[in-house]
Amino acid sequence: MKNKSLQIILIALISGLIGYYVGVSKVSYEWKNFKPKVTVLNREPPASLSTVDFSLFWTVWQKLEDSYYDKTALDGQKFVNGAISGMVSSIGDPYTVFLPPVQNTDFKQTMAGQFQGIGAELGMKDKQIVVVAPIDGSPAEKAGIKGGDIVFKVDGKSIEGWNINQAVDKIKGPKGTTVVLSVLHKDDNKLTDIKIVRDVITVKSVVMWVKKVKDIDKINLKKYGDEEVAYFRLSQFGDNTNQEWLGLANKLALKLNEDKKVRGMILDLRNNPGGYLTDATFIASEFIKEGTTVVIQDKGNGERTEFAASRKGLLLDIPLVILINKGSASASEIVAGAMRDYKRAKLIGDTSFGKGTIQTAEDLGNKGAGLHVTIAKWITPKEIWVHGKGLTPDITVVLDPKDPTRDTQLEKAVEELVK
Repeated sequence: MKNKSLQIILIALISGLIGYYVGVSKVSYEWKNFKPKVTVLNREPPASLSTVDFSLFWTVWQKLEDSYYDKTALDGQKFVNGAISGMVSSIGDPYTVFLPPVQNTDFKQTMAGQFQGIGAELGMKDKQIVVVAPIDGSPAEKAGIKGGDIVFKVDGKSIEGWNINQAVDKIKGPKGTTVVLSVLHKDDNKLTDIKIVRDVITVKSVVMWVKKVKDIDKINLKKYGDEEVAYFRLSQFGDNTNQEWLGLANKLALKLNEDKKVRGMILDLRNNPGGYLTDATFIASEFIKEGTTVVIQDKGNGERTEFAASRKGLLLDIPLVILINKGSASASEIVAGAMRDYKRAKLIGDTSFGKGTIQTAEDLGNKGAGLHVTIAKWITPKEIWVHGKGLTPDITVVLDPKDPTRDTQLEKAVEELVK
Protein backbone atom coordinates (compact mmCIF):
# COMPACT_ATOMS: atom_id res chain seq x y z
CA MET A 1 0.00 0.00 0.00
CA LYS A 2 2.88 2.38 0.78
CA ASN A 3 4.22 2.33 -2.72
CA LYS A 4 1.06 3.81 -4.16
CA SER A 5 0.49 7.50 -4.53
CA LEU A 6 -2.41 7.42 -2.08
CA GLN A 7 -1.45 6.88 1.55
CA ILE A 8 -3.28 6.83 4.85
CA ILE A 9 -1.26 8.93 7.25
CA LEU A 10 -1.42 10.24 10.77
CA ILE A 11 1.24 12.82 11.46
CA ALA A 12 1.38 15.99 13.49
CA LEU A 13 2.59 19.45 12.53
CA ILE A 14 2.56 18.78 8.80
CA SER A 15 1.67 22.43 8.25
CA GLY A 16 5.23 23.20 9.34
CA LEU A 17 6.40 21.87 5.98
CA ILE A 18 4.54 24.64 4.13
CA GLY A 19 6.12 28.01 3.37
CA TYR A 20 7.51 30.17 0.66
CA TYR A 21 10.43 32.55 0.82
CA VAL A 22 10.35 34.78 -2.28
CA GLY A 23 13.35 37.07 -2.69
CA VAL A 24 12.80 40.69 -3.65
CA SER A 25 15.40 42.36 -5.86
CA LYS A 26 16.14 45.99 -6.55
CA VAL A 27 13.84 47.57 -9.07
CA SER A 28 14.67 49.74 -12.06
CA TYR A 29 12.31 52.33 -13.44
CA GLU A 30 12.08 50.57 -16.81
CA TRP A 31 10.09 47.72 -15.24
CA LYS A 32 7.10 50.02 -15.02
CA ASN A 33 5.81 49.03 -18.44
CA PHE A 34 6.93 45.40 -18.25
CA LYS A 35 4.08 42.88 -18.69
CA PRO A 36 4.91 39.23 -18.03
CA LYS A 37 3.24 36.85 -20.46
CA VAL A 38 0.95 34.27 -18.91
CA THR A 39 -0.64 31.44 -20.83
CA VAL A 40 -3.38 29.78 -18.83
CA LEU A 41 -3.86 26.04 -19.40
CA ASN A 42 -6.76 23.85 -18.28
CA ARG A 43 -9.07 26.72 -17.31
CA GLU A 44 -12.29 24.76 -17.44
CA PRO A 45 -13.46 23.38 -14.07
CA PRO A 46 -14.78 19.82 -13.75
CA ALA A 47 -18.48 19.59 -14.49
CA SER A 48 -19.18 18.23 -11.00
CA LEU A 49 -18.13 21.47 -9.26
CA SER A 50 -20.65 24.11 -8.27
CA THR A 51 -20.72 27.43 -10.12
CA VAL A 52 -18.27 29.97 -8.69
CA ASP A 53 -17.55 33.50 -9.92
CA PHE A 54 -13.79 33.55 -10.63
CA SER A 55 -13.69 37.11 -11.97
CA LEU A 56 -12.26 38.56 -8.75
CA PHE A 57 -9.32 36.15 -8.92
CA TRP A 58 -8.41 37.30 -12.41
CA THR A 59 -8.96 40.95 -11.48
CA VAL A 60 -6.48 40.72 -8.60
CA TRP A 61 -3.96 38.87 -10.76
CA GLN A 62 -4.19 41.56 -13.43
CA LYS A 63 -3.80 44.39 -10.90
CA LEU A 64 -0.67 42.76 -9.49
CA GLU A 65 0.82 42.56 -12.97
CA ASP A 66 -0.11 46.16 -13.69
CA SER A 67 0.94 47.75 -10.40
CA TYR A 68 3.36 45.68 -8.34
CA TYR A 69 6.76 47.38 -8.31
CA ASP A 70 9.01 44.29 -8.53
CA LYS A 71 8.08 42.51 -11.75
CA THR A 72 10.61 39.73 -11.15
CA ALA A 73 8.51 38.56 -8.19
CA LEU A 74 5.48 37.90 -10.40
CA ASP A 75 5.51 34.16 -11.05
CA GLY A 76 2.31 32.70 -12.47
CA GLN A 77 2.88 29.17 -11.14
CA LYS A 78 3.60 30.53 -7.66
CA PHE A 79 0.36 32.51 -7.88
CA VAL A 80 -1.50 29.30 -8.62
CA ASN A 81 0.22 27.32 -5.87
CA GLY A 82 -0.44 30.13 -3.42
CA ALA A 83 -4.10 30.25 -4.43
CA ILE A 84 -4.42 26.49 -3.94
CA SER A 85 -2.74 26.70 -0.53
CA GLY A 86 -5.13 29.47 0.45
CA MET A 87 -8.12 27.46 -0.75
CA VAL A 88 -7.09 24.43 1.29
CA SER A 89 -6.20 26.42 4.41
CA SER A 90 -9.60 28.19 4.32
CA ILE A 91 -11.10 24.94 5.62
CA GLY A 92 -9.43 25.70 8.95
CA ASP A 93 -7.94 22.23 9.44
CA PRO A 94 -4.15 22.37 10.04
CA TYR A 95 -3.76 18.79 8.79
CA THR A 96 -5.51 19.30 5.45
CA VAL A 97 -2.73 20.88 3.41
CA PHE A 98 -1.46 21.42 -0.12
CA LEU A 99 2.23 20.62 -0.56
CA PRO A 100 4.00 22.26 -3.52
CA PRO A 101 6.62 20.04 -5.21
CA VAL A 102 9.59 20.88 -2.97
CA GLN A 103 7.62 20.46 0.25
CA ASN A 104 6.00 17.26 -1.00
CA THR A 105 9.44 15.83 -1.79
CA ASP A 106 10.70 16.84 1.67
CA PHE A 107 7.73 15.10 3.27
CA LYS A 108 8.35 11.88 1.34
CA GLN A 109 12.02 11.91 2.25
CA THR A 110 11.12 12.39 5.90
CA MET A 111 8.78 9.39 5.81
CA ALA A 112 11.57 7.39 4.18
CA GLY A 113 13.87 8.35 7.07
CA GLN A 114 16.01 10.58 4.90
CA PHE A 115 17.14 14.18 4.93
CA GLN A 116 19.96 16.19 3.41
CA GLY A 117 22.57 17.67 5.70
CA ILE A 118 25.61 16.77 7.79
CA GLY A 119 24.03 14.12 10.04
CA ALA A 120 24.44 15.46 13.58
CA GLU A 121 21.99 15.90 16.44
CA LEU A 122 22.21 19.37 18.01
CA GLY A 123 21.20 20.54 21.46
CA MET A 124 21.41 23.56 23.75
CA LYS A 125 23.58 23.75 26.86
CA ASP A 126 24.34 26.93 28.78
CA LYS A 127 22.85 28.91 25.86
CA GLN A 128 25.33 27.37 23.44
CA ILE A 129 24.73 25.09 20.43
CA VAL A 130 26.21 21.70 21.27
CA VAL A 131 26.58 18.55 19.18
CA VAL A 132 24.73 15.82 21.08
CA ALA A 133 26.09 13.14 18.75
CA PRO A 134 26.96 12.67 15.08
CA ILE A 135 25.06 9.90 13.29
CA ASP A 136 27.19 6.82 12.67
CA GLY A 137 28.80 6.99 9.24
CA SER A 138 27.52 10.52 8.59
CA PRO A 139 29.51 13.30 6.89
CA ALA A 140 29.77 15.01 10.29
CA GLU A 141 31.35 11.97 11.92
CA LYS A 142 33.72 11.37 9.00
CA ALA A 143 34.83 15.01 9.06
CA GLY A 144 35.70 14.88 12.77
CA ILE A 145 32.63 16.25 14.55
CA LYS A 146 32.30 14.70 18.02
CA GLY A 147 29.63 14.51 20.67
CA GLY A 148 30.04 17.42 23.09
CA ASP A 149 31.52 19.79 20.49
CA ILE A 150 30.38 23.39 20.97
CA VAL A 151 29.56 25.18 17.70
CA PHE A 152 30.69 28.81 17.64
CA LYS A 153 30.51 29.70 13.94
CA VAL A 154 28.81 28.51 10.75
CA ASP A 155 30.63 29.47 7.55
CA GLY A 156 32.65 31.99 9.49
CA LYS A 157 29.62 33.72 11.03
CA SER A 158 29.18 33.79 14.79
CA ILE A 159 26.04 32.00 16.01
CA GLU A 160 25.99 33.63 19.44
CA GLY A 161 22.36 34.04 20.52
CA TRP A 162 20.97 31.59 17.96
CA ASN A 163 18.38 28.98 18.90
CA ILE A 164 18.33 25.38 17.70
CA ASN A 165 16.05 26.06 14.72
CA GLN A 166 18.28 28.87 13.46
CA ALA A 167 21.35 26.66 13.71
CA VAL A 168 19.69 23.72 11.95
CA ASP A 169 18.45 25.94 9.12
CA LYS A 170 21.97 27.20 8.43
CA ILE A 171 23.77 23.88 8.82
CA LYS A 172 21.45 21.67 6.76
CA GLY A 173 21.49 21.93 2.98
CA PRO A 174 21.46 20.06 -0.34
CA LYS A 175 23.65 17.04 -1.02
CA GLY A 176 27.07 17.98 -2.39
CA THR A 177 27.21 21.46 -0.87
CA THR A 178 29.66 22.35 1.87
CA VAL A 179 29.45 24.01 5.28
CA VAL A 180 32.27 24.98 7.63
CA LEU A 181 31.66 24.64 11.37
CA SER A 182 33.99 26.29 13.85
CA VAL A 183 33.82 24.08 16.93
CA LEU A 184 35.47 23.70 20.29
CA HIS A 185 36.28 20.09 21.05
CA LYS A 186 36.11 18.91 24.63
CA ASP A 187 39.36 19.65 26.48
CA ASP A 188 40.61 21.90 23.64
CA ASN A 189 41.36 25.58 24.15
CA LYS A 190 41.05 26.80 20.56
CA LEU A 191 38.48 26.58 17.79
CA THR A 192 38.79 24.01 15.01
CA ASP A 193 37.36 24.73 11.55
CA ILE A 194 35.78 21.61 10.06
CA LYS A 195 34.65 21.52 6.43
CA ILE A 196 31.76 19.11 5.83
CA VAL A 197 30.23 18.05 2.52
CA ARG A 198 26.51 17.52 2.98
CA ASP A 199 24.88 14.29 1.86
CA VAL A 200 21.63 12.33 2.03
CA ILE A 201 21.34 10.96 5.56
CA THR A 202 19.31 7.84 6.18
CA VAL A 203 18.07 7.41 9.74
CA LYS A 204 16.61 4.18 11.06
CA SER A 205 13.17 4.63 12.63
CA VAL A 206 13.72 1.81 15.15
CA VAL A 207 16.60 1.41 17.58
CA MET A 208 16.88 -1.45 20.11
CA TRP A 209 19.21 -2.48 22.89
CA VAL A 210 19.28 -4.81 25.91
CA LYS A 211 21.43 -3.61 28.81
CA LYS A 212 22.11 -4.03 32.47
CA VAL A 213 20.71 -1.11 34.44
CA LYS A 214 24.21 -0.03 35.50
CA ASP A 215 25.21 0.34 31.83
CA ILE A 216 22.32 2.62 30.80
CA ASP A 217 23.33 6.24 30.24
CA LYS A 218 21.50 9.17 31.84
CA ILE A 219 19.90 7.27 34.73
CA ASN A 220 20.83 6.72 38.38
CA LEU A 221 19.54 3.38 39.71
CA LYS A 222 22.65 1.81 41.13
CA LYS A 223 20.83 -0.58 43.45
CA TYR A 224 19.35 -2.35 40.41
CA GLY A 225 22.69 -2.48 38.58
CA ASP A 226 22.72 -6.10 37.35
CA GLU A 227 19.07 -6.27 36.28
CA GLU A 228 18.50 -6.22 32.50
CA VAL A 229 15.88 -4.37 30.45
CA ALA A 230 15.12 -4.12 26.73
CA TYR A 231 14.59 -0.77 25.03
CA PHE A 232 12.97 0.10 21.69
CA ARG A 233 13.10 3.66 20.39
CA LEU A 234 10.53 4.28 17.64
CA SER A 235 11.06 7.69 16.01
CA GLN A 236 8.28 7.56 13.38
CA PHE A 237 5.91 5.21 11.55
CA GLY A 238 7.49 5.51 8.11
CA ASP A 239 8.29 3.62 4.94
CA ASN A 240 10.75 1.17 6.51
CA THR A 241 9.44 0.99 10.06
CA ASN A 242 7.72 -2.40 9.90
CA GLN A 243 10.71 -4.13 8.32
CA GLU A 244 13.15 -2.56 10.78
CA TRP A 245 10.87 -3.36 13.72
CA LEU A 246 10.33 -7.00 12.77
CA GLY A 247 14.06 -7.69 12.50
CA LEU A 248 14.74 -6.27 15.97
CA ALA A 249 11.64 -7.85 17.53
CA ASN A 250 12.81 -11.24 16.27
CA LYS A 251 16.22 -10.59 17.77
CA LEU A 252 14.70 -9.73 21.15
CA ALA A 253 12.32 -12.73 21.08
CA LEU A 254 15.30 -15.06 20.55
CA LYS A 255 17.17 -13.44 23.42
CA LEU A 256 14.17 -13.78 25.73
CA ASN A 257 14.10 -17.50 25.05
CA GLU A 258 17.77 -17.83 25.99
CA ASP A 259 18.12 -15.15 28.67
CA LYS A 260 15.62 -15.05 31.53
CA LYS A 261 17.31 -12.04 33.13
CA VAL A 262 15.47 -9.46 31.01
CA ARG A 263 12.86 -7.92 33.31
CA GLY A 264 10.81 -6.09 30.73
CA MET A 265 10.69 -3.74 27.76
CA ILE A 266 10.52 0.03 27.33
CA LEU A 267 8.87 1.37 24.17
CA ASP A 268 10.03 4.96 23.72
CA LEU A 269 7.53 6.97 21.64
CA ARG A 270 8.71 10.39 22.77
CA ASN A 271 8.83 12.99 19.99
CA ASN A 272 7.36 10.48 17.52
CA PRO A 273 5.00 12.60 15.34
CA GLY A 274 3.18 9.62 13.79
CA GLY A 275 3.01 8.23 10.29
CA TYR A 276 1.13 5.42 8.58
CA LEU A 277 -2.02 3.94 10.11
CA THR A 278 -1.07 0.44 8.94
CA ASP A 279 2.23 0.71 10.81
CA ALA A 280 0.46 1.66 14.04
CA THR A 281 -1.72 -1.45 13.77
CA PHE A 282 1.34 -3.56 12.94
CA ILE A 283 3.26 -2.38 16.03
CA ALA A 284 0.27 -2.67 18.36
CA SER A 285 -0.27 -6.26 17.17
CA GLU A 286 3.16 -7.14 18.55
CA PHE A 287 1.87 -6.94 22.11
CA ILE A 288 -1.76 -8.20 22.07
CA LYS A 289 -3.08 -11.59 20.99
CA GLU A 290 -6.38 -10.31 19.64
CA GLY A 291 -8.75 -7.37 19.76
CA THR A 292 -9.22 -3.96 18.19
CA THR A 293 -6.17 -1.73 17.94
CA VAL A 294 -7.99 1.39 16.73
CA VAL A 295 -11.47 2.45 15.57
CA ILE A 296 -11.92 4.76 12.58
CA GLN A 297 -15.03 6.94 12.49
CA ASP A 298 -16.12 8.80 9.35
CA LYS A 299 -17.95 11.95 10.42
CA GLY A 300 -19.46 12.36 6.99
CA ASN A 301 -21.55 9.20 6.79
CA GLY A 302 -21.13 7.69 10.23
CA GLU A 303 -19.20 4.64 9.02
CA ARG A 304 -17.18 2.84 11.68
CA THR A 305 -14.22 0.59 10.89
CA GLU A 306 -12.38 -1.45 13.51
CA PHE A 307 -8.76 -2.43 12.89
CA ALA A 308 -8.00 -5.67 14.70
CA ALA A 309 -4.63 -7.11 15.67
CA SER A 310 -3.24 -8.04 12.28
CA ARG A 311 -0.65 -10.73 13.07
CA LYS A 312 0.74 -13.03 15.74
CA GLY A 313 2.95 -10.94 17.96
CA LEU A 314 6.38 -11.96 19.16
CA LEU A 315 6.32 -9.98 22.42
CA LEU A 316 2.95 -10.89 23.88
CA ASP A 317 4.06 -11.60 27.44
CA ILE A 318 7.00 -9.33 28.18
CA PRO A 319 6.24 -6.63 30.81
CA LEU A 320 5.91 -3.32 28.99
CA VAL A 321 6.08 0.39 29.76
CA ILE A 322 5.70 3.16 27.19
CA LEU A 323 7.34 6.59 27.25
CA ILE A 324 5.34 9.52 25.81
CA ASN A 325 5.65 13.28 25.79
CA LYS A 326 4.11 16.31 24.10
CA GLY A 327 5.83 15.31 20.86
CA SER A 328 4.10 11.90 20.76
CA ALA A 329 1.26 12.27 18.28
CA SER A 330 -1.18 10.45 16.09
CA ALA A 331 0.05 6.92 15.29
CA SER A 332 2.11 7.05 18.49
CA GLU A 333 -1.06 7.79 20.44
CA ILE A 334 -2.88 4.93 18.69
CA VAL A 335 -0.29 2.44 19.96
CA ALA A 336 -0.02 3.96 23.43
CA GLY A 337 -3.79 4.29 23.80
CA ALA A 338 -4.47 0.71 22.74
CA MET A 339 -1.84 -0.69 25.09
CA ARG A 340 -3.36 1.17 28.03
CA ASP A 341 -6.92 0.22 27.12
CA TYR A 342 -5.91 -3.45 27.21
CA LYS A 343 -3.91 -2.88 30.43
CA ARG A 344 -0.90 -4.10 28.51
CA ALA A 345 1.36 -1.19 29.48
CA LYS A 346 1.74 1.80 31.75
CA LEU A 347 2.34 5.20 30.14
CA ILE A 348 5.14 7.30 31.65
CA GLY A 349 6.22 10.86 30.86
CA ASP A 350 4.24 13.94 29.76
CA THR A 351 0.77 14.30 28.24
CA SER A 352 0.90 13.47 24.52
CA PHE A 353 0.21 15.87 21.65
CA GLY A 354 -3.45 15.06 20.96
CA LYS A 355 -4.08 14.42 17.25
CA GLY A 356 -7.06 12.19 16.60
CA THR A 357 -7.66 12.59 12.87
CA ILE A 358 -6.60 10.63 9.77
CA GLN A 359 -5.43 11.97 6.43
CA THR A 360 -4.96 10.58 2.96
CA ALA A 361 -1.81 11.62 1.11
CA GLU A 362 -2.17 11.91 -2.64
CA ASP A 363 0.26 12.92 -5.38
CA LEU A 364 -1.18 15.43 -7.83
CA GLY A 365 -0.30 14.36 -11.35
CA ASN A 366 3.20 14.76 -12.77
CA LYS A 367 3.94 18.16 -11.23
CA GLY A 368 5.31 16.74 -7.97
CA ALA A 369 2.80 18.46 -5.69
CA GLY A 370 0.75 16.63 -3.09
CA LEU A 371 -2.45 16.99 -1.08
CA HIS A 372 -3.21 15.73 2.42
CA VAL A 373 -6.91 15.62 3.28
CA THR A 374 -8.48 14.77 6.64
CA ILE A 375 -10.99 11.99 6.00
CA ALA A 376 -11.96 10.69 9.44
CA LYS A 377 -11.20 10.63 13.14
CA TRP A 378 -9.86 7.74 15.19
CA ILE A 379 -10.64 6.60 18.72
CA THR A 380 -9.01 4.06 21.03
CA PRO A 381 -10.56 0.60 21.59
CA LYS A 382 -12.37 2.03 24.66
CA GLU A 383 -13.63 4.90 22.46
CA ILE A 384 -11.40 7.68 23.80
CA TRP A 385 -10.80 10.54 21.35
CA VAL A 386 -7.46 12.16 22.15
CA HIS A 387 -7.86 15.11 19.78
CA GLY A 388 -6.86 18.39 21.38
CA LYS A 389 -6.21 16.86 24.81
CA GLY A 390 -3.77 13.98 24.35
CA LEU A 391 -3.14 10.94 26.53
CA THR A 392 -2.41 11.65 30.18
CA PRO A 393 0.35 9.33 31.43
CA ASP A 394 -0.27 6.90 34.26
CA ILE A 395 2.91 8.22 35.86
CA THR A 396 3.79 11.84 35.11
CA VAL A 397 7.50 12.62 35.01
CA VAL A 398 8.77 15.97 33.74
CA LEU A 399 12.36 16.28 32.54
CA ASP A 400 14.57 18.86 34.22
CA PRO A 401 15.61 21.30 31.45
CA LYS A 402 18.54 22.41 33.60
CA ASP A 403 20.00 18.90 33.69
CA PRO A 404 20.05 17.35 30.18
CA THR A 405 22.51 14.72 31.40
CA ARG A 406 19.76 12.88 33.31
CA ASP A 407 16.71 11.26 31.70
CA THR A 408 14.30 10.99 34.62
CA GLN A 409 11.52 9.62 32.40
CA LEU A 410 13.67 6.73 31.21
CA GLU A 411 14.86 6.26 34.77
CA LYS A 412 11.29 5.90 36.02
CA ALA A 413 10.45 3.46 33.22
CA VAL A 414 13.41 1.26 34.15
CA GLU A 415 12.49 1.43 37.81
CA GLU A 416 8.91 0.30 37.09
CA LEU A 417 10.24 -2.80 35.36
CA VAL A 418 12.89 -3.85 37.87
CA LYS A 419 11.59 -2.78 41.27
